Amino acid sequence: MFLAPPAAIVPRVNDVPQSDFLKVALAAAAAAAAISRDYYYSNFTVTTKADKTPVTQADVECEQAIRDCILREFPQHGFYGEETGRSQADANYLWLVDPIDGTKAFVRQYPFFSTQIALMHAGEIILGVSSGTLFNELAWAEKGCGAWLNGVRMRVSDIGDASRAAISTGNLRSLAKSAGWPNLGKQLAGADRTRGYGDFYHYHLLAAGKIEAVIESDVNILDIAALSIIVTEAGGVFTDLNGAAIGLETRSVLAANAVLHAHYLADLRGYVA
Repeated sequence: MFLAPPAAIVPRVNDVPQSDFLKVALAAAAAAAAISRDYYYSNFTVTTKADKTPVTQADVECEQAIRDCILREFPQHGFYGEETGRSQADANYLWLVDPIDGTKAFVRQYPFFSTQIALMHAGEIILGVSSGTLFNELAWAEKGCGAWLNGVRMRVSDIGDASRAAISTGNLRSLAKSAGWPNLGKQLAGADRTRGYGDFYHYHLLAAGKIEAVIESDVNILDIAALSIIVTEAGGVFTDLNGAAIGLETRSVLAANAVLHAHYLADLRGYVA
């Protein structure tokens, strides 16, 4: 028995500055949300990709809808999608898209999945849209324009005492394989609250000032590109676990408010290669 779907997200955007890039990204996210929402509450086919991860009809159709929306307006841009790969690799602008980030959650019908759309210019992420469809959360950011959640400005917290901080972790299985596991345990033991909210959601919480840090490994740039600019435009710091800037080869994340990031990095640097 399937529950009735929630109402679609209707963000308040009239008073928020928007570039043509952002308008198209938001339209693409809305198109994908309509598709994923319909599939989530119905039967769908699941197949397994070569890397042993699942893919559904919804993944494919969402990515095609996003791709059509973007390339119709910006045909000269590059496109790097989870399902269709990379095209126009030498383009100065490159769209990074995960149509359903959290397909395993989608398949098992729990709501921790999202659509991730980011735009990279000359190697720098300049725009991000993160649509948590079943949470009715639509977050977006553009370089220099702040981060927004359903039209409301987001800011990270200013908590600077690690004993008062809330930390969320992701992909603990791969984190546990590292020799730095005791250092992570030290940070978790010293925190006020630890949870594994996972996927897009803990980054929304971080950007909104509701938690202080996200520590995660075994990620793909398509999972985190949009979230990285949302967090940084909210005043946070977003690097990998070595302290390096986010790029196409990023495989881990240390994201935190601007006060605590250096504190966590001192223990966690080098945790994951």
